[in-house]
Amino acid sequence: MEKKQISLNLEGGKAEIIFHTFQEVPVKTLLIAFSEKRRVLSTLEGFKEVEFVGNHYSPKSLWDYVHKNYQEYKSWLPRALGIPKEDIAHLGTGADMDNLAVVEKNYEEYKVICLATAGVEGNAQRLGEDSAQSVERENGFDKVEGTINLILLTNAGLTDGAMARAIITATEAKTAALQDLDIRSTYTPLENQATGTGTDNLIVVSGNGQKISYAGGHTKMGELIAKSVKEAVVEAIEKQNGITLERGVEK
Repeated sequence: MEKKQISLNLEGGKAEIIFHTFQEVPVKTLLIAFSEKRRVLSTLEGFKEVEFVGNHYSPKSLWDYVHKNYQEYKSWLPRALGIPKEDIAHLGTGADMDNLAVVEKNYEEYKVICLATAGVEGNAQRLGEDSAQSVERENGFDKVEGTINLILLTNAGLTDGAMARAIITATEAKTAALQDLDIRSTYTPLENQATGTGTDNLIVVSGNGQKISYAGGHTKMGELIAKSVKEAVVEAIEKQNGITLERGVEK
C-alpha cells in the first residue's frame, strides 16, 4: 500500500492517506494514529476509546455495492488496515481524499484541528424542508450520495458533554459555510439553500490536556471549533466541487 504523510501539528498524533484497493478498485483512507487511546464521539458509532480515527473514500463505481452491503464494507476496512475494529472509529465518503482540507486554530494553550472532506453536488438538502430519499434496510440503504465529513482534534481534555456540544457548534459552522457559498438544495434549488447533505458525519476526538466542559459559541473552544470547521468546509468544497465564494451564477 502506498502512503502519503499529512502534516498534523498535534502532539501524540500523526496522519497519512493510505492508497489501497477493494475488489481491485482503488480506494483511499485518511488514517490518524495516536500514541495512546483517545476518547472520541462519532455520529456513526457513539462514544469509543480508540487508537485510530479515519475517513475512507470509495469511488462512484463502488457506491451501489457499499450502499447495499454497508455493514460488510464497514467491517472490511479495519481488517484491510490491520486494526482491530474496536480500536478505530471511521467515516465513509464519496469525496476524494486528495481533496482533504486541514485547518488549525489556536488560542493560548488550546488547539483545534479540523480535517474535512466535502461533496455537495449530489445530495445537498435543507433539513426541515426537503423530503428524504433513502430508507435504511437490514444491511444497508436504498440510496445515498455526497457527504461532508469532519474530524475534530484538540489538545484539550473534553468532557462527554463538551464533545456532544462540539457537534452542535461544528454543525452550525458547517451550515454557515454552505450559506456563505450559497449552496442550493439538490431537491429544491430555486427555493432553498442547503443546510448540509443527507449523509454528513463527524468525529470529535478529545485530547489529554486542560479540561474543557463546554464547547458552545460563547467559549474560546467553541470559537476555535467553529472557525476551523467553517474554513475547512469552504476549502474542501472548493477542492471537490470547484465552488468558491467568488463563483459566478453558472455554478
